Amino acid sequence: MSKFPMTARGFKLLEDELRRLKNEERPAISRALEEARAHGDLSENAEYHAAKERQAFVEARVAELEDKVSRAQVIDASKLSGDTVKFGATVTLIDDDTEAEVYFQIVGEDESDVKEKRLSIASPLARALIGKGVGDEVEVTTPGGHKLYELIRIEYV
Repeated sequence: MSKFPMTARGFKLLEDELRRLKNEERPAISRALEEARAHGDLSENAEYHAAKERQAFVEARVAELEDKVSRAQVIDASKLSGDTVKFGATVTLIDDDTEAEVYFQIVGEDESDVKEKRLSIASPLARALIGKGVGDEVEVTTPGGHKLYELIRIEYV
């Protein structure tokens, strides 16, 4: 059973979702099933079948979240430091083509969100950045072709 890295924020989000599913969704599904059963013939009861499908989805998600929570290796990025990029780092890059500054925090797979500037540790760019230092150039292959970035800042916040 392998561990996988996750920030404290990402871990809290998983725990919150798990708690919501167990404490709110499960009871709501039970009530929906009771109501549907009260309508009689279950073979043609659309409400019953919809509630059973929702129940199957929620139970699968609960099992998945319980597994992830149990295997998470929570890393507090604010307690890290150093001159090279590692998990949890917030990096600032300059795009060689556009000269635009971009920044990302390198996070676990389940908490990545490019719109929020959180980049999965498994992404090609994050893998290319790991171990690099300020001033290093990073080349990465994207669906749009090769991209070249210069690493200008590494922070652990």
